[in-house]
Amino acid sequence: MAISVRKGRPEDRGTIAGFQVAMAWETEELTLDKARVTAGVQGVFDDPTRGEYWIAEREGQIVGCLLTVPEWSDWRNGTVLWIHSVYVIAEARTEGVFRKLYENLRERVVAADDLKGLRLYVDTGNGSAQGVYEKMGMSADHYHLFEWMKEDKG
Repeated sequence: MAISVRKGRPEDRGTIAGFQVAMAWETEELTLDKARVTAGVQGVFDDPTRGEYWIAEREGQIVGCLLTVPEWSDWRNGTVLWIHSVYVIAEARTEGVFRKLYENLRERVVAADDLKGLRLYVDTGNGSAQGVYEKMGMSADHYHLFEWMKEDKG
């Protein structure tokens, strides 16, 4: 069955938020507040400079999505797109859904002079995702991600 990719639309926000809640649980056993996540997804649609959602569909059903977030690179004098919030429904995980989403982004980067590349981060314990990213030709050789997050009290 053919998989198509399109930009996310505001009416997709409930599905996207549901995917994010599911991903947090599946990858980190973290329970997210769906209302907060839905508001966060809406925030991207309210301010497109924050990023863009990309939706994968099969026969009219949303089977996966991801968010791209732009980062200016002074080294490259252009924008690197960070891939965030990747989610593919369980029953479609071996059907090339992420491959279609990723190839769509690579084609956009190749076609646009101001876009310089793609990056993503992955939980160190998520070996299956790391394997998929390596198959796409991505490398984990260059950087380690460090972070500090303010404690979230709700």
